[in-house]
Amino acid sequence: MAARAKNVMPSDVRSRLVAAGVMNDYESRPAYQRNDYLGWIDRAKQSATREKRISQMLDELQHGGVYMKMTHPPSAKG
Repeated sequence: MAARAKNVMPSDVRSRLVAAGVMNDYESRPAYQRNDYLGWIDRAKQSATREKRISQMLDELQHGGVYMKMTHPPSAKG
């Protein structure tokens, strides 16, 4: 099986994670989730879609317990 390409974090996504106060939440997620979020955001063809995806990621990180609209108990918050 070939290794998945590692997605580089764009500076605007990094800024949004920091501004939302969820960088630690992002960094505590498994590497595959972090990579999937970045790839998913990068594949957006329209700026509105990209913004929607960034917002979903931030919301999921803020609330915890969810990854790509799927239940993710290990990230659930208190």
